[in-house]
Amino acid sequence: MAALFAASELLGRAEIVDRSYLPPASSVVTRAIELAGDTLFLQYLADTMTAWAVGLGLAIAVAVPLGLLLGSVPAVNAATRAIVEFLRPIPSVALIPLAGLLLGSGTEMKVALIVYASTWPILFNTMYGLAEVDPAGKDTLRVFGFGRLEILLRVSLPSAAPFIATGIRLAAAIALILAVGTEIISGFGEGLGIFIAQAYSVPDGARDVLAGTVWAGTLGLVIDAALGGAQRRMFHWHHARQGGTT
Repeated sequence: MAALFAASELLGRAEIVDRSYLPPASSVVTRAIELAGDTLFLQYLADTMTAWAVGLGLAIAVAVPLGLLLGSVPAVNAATRAIVEFLRPIPSVALIPLAGLLLGSGTEMKVALIVYASTWPILFNTMYGLAEVDPAGKDTLRVFGFGRLEILLRVSLPSAAPFIATGIRLAAAIALILAVGTEIISGFGEGLGIFIAQAYSVPDGARDVLAGTVWAGTLGLVIDAALGGAQRRMFHWHHARQGGTT
């Protein structure tokens, strides 16, 4: 990161690359800091983060129960496998025109695409976590007369929880990428991506484009660090068992 910053600074100061295309890194960082006091920019940022939070929350609400169902009932898994394998490879950005047509250009469109893209890592990590549950614990409860639902809630879900948390962490990054990317590609609505797209379309807008990108990257780092720290605190036993690699 430091090397990239230094290279950008040197190229910009030496004017090897036109500053209108690659301003010095210090200028970009200064502009990014200035944007923290810009009311309109903060509103754009709030719009993006609202779509991110709502979309991720809905993806969790959909993917975790669905993953538990598919991972614990083989018949349902087999019956729905073709549908899942058909939908999973479809790029979310390819659905932007359809989502815009059906849902308009507001938050609803972004949320729908975020839910679609973020569901998959949570869903498959939930299913993988269930597959890794120690069968001895389930057999013990079964011997004592516990039913399938009680075994799922008492043994399977707690054991799979660290894997679900990893899926949520991956989905959080995907949700942020998609929130900003959808705004940039669609070119309508409000949000950080719209700020970047509008800056790109004006002369000498490279500094704002890069400053907006710095904000997007910083948000991604903060979100990942927060979720990673929470995951380690909540599932420290799993982290220790995995040799500190979670």
